[in-house]
Amino acid sequence: MYLFAARDIVKRYTDHLALDRVSINVPEASIFGLLGPNGAGKTTLLRIINQITAPDEGELFFNGRKFEPGDVSSIGYLPEERGLYKKMKVGEQALYLARLRGMRRDEAMKKLKFWFNRFEIQGWWNKKVEELSKGMQQKVQFVTTILHQPRLLIFDEPFSGFDPINTNLLKHEILELKKNGSTIIFSTHDMGSVEELCDNITLINQSRTILEGPVHEIKMSNRTNVFEVGFQGDPVRVKEKIDPTCEVAGQDVTGFDYRLKIRASGEITGNDLLKQVMSVAYVTSFSEVIPTMNEIFIRVVKAQNQTQKPESHE
Repeated sequence: MYLFAARDIVKRYTDHLALDRVSINVPEASIFGLLGPNGAGKTTLLRIINQITAPDEGELFFNGRKFEPGDVSSIGYLPEERGLYKKMKVGEQALYLARLRGMRRDEAMKKLKFWFNRFEIQGWWNKKVEELSKGMQQKVQFVTTILHQPRLLIFDEPFSGFDPINTNLLKHEILELKKNGSTIIFSTHDMGSVEELCDNITLINQSRTILEGPVHEIKMSNRTNVFEVGFQGDPVRVKEKIDPTCEVAGQDVTGFDYRLKIRASGEITGNDLLKQVMSVAYVTSFSEVIPTMNEIFIRVVKAQNQTQKPESHE
């Protein structure tokens, strides 16, 4: 079941078409990646979902029905550009934001203490926001985003400014939120995080959807028939034995092992390659090289950019 869906969304700004019939389907209790290069239209779509702006055409759906203004209270939004009041004390501001979300004071205080302890920021309760590092401010805003337990969470570049330790901490919390039933729209340029976290993605470029579906299926459908073989033996003999229709795409030495990346031709299978190498060398490893989401992102965006001139920039 889809908790949220957008159908054929169009948004124009004077002479600029920001979104050109973009649709997304966000399954319940999943992490959905909204991807695209700068200026693709992602931020415009997130603003439309949050009712900050309205589409010129298209419809939004929430929980199986048309989106209503009151549904905004069921959304938690962490924008890329943070919005904390720098002169306010951290605890005072967190409580204020929780109350704006309709939480009772005692309930908000209980949950804030839990999360401040969990993120080890309890010592900052009476500090002003301007005294916090960027990472600390993001922790505070993350807490205020999820505190009222919204059904739909939207995180726009949530790891910006975080060191690796705090990035992993936040990734763990996002996965826990999903495990506990939250539905998450996750917008980022970090394709490594997409592979770690996302179940499904939509990739937007030049205001249009150019790739969508489950992450695993996208990776499998973009396989390039490249295999990596590790072996002990004479690399010259191995290369001579490999079918001449195949291409050696890379070579490396690790310890006592040689490693070759081989792009097989259409008629040669991985098993064929393995047999050819085994006939002249001792094979220590063999695996298919599955493209990363980063490689797929670059490939499909470049392909579209080469075939279609962008109408404008967001």
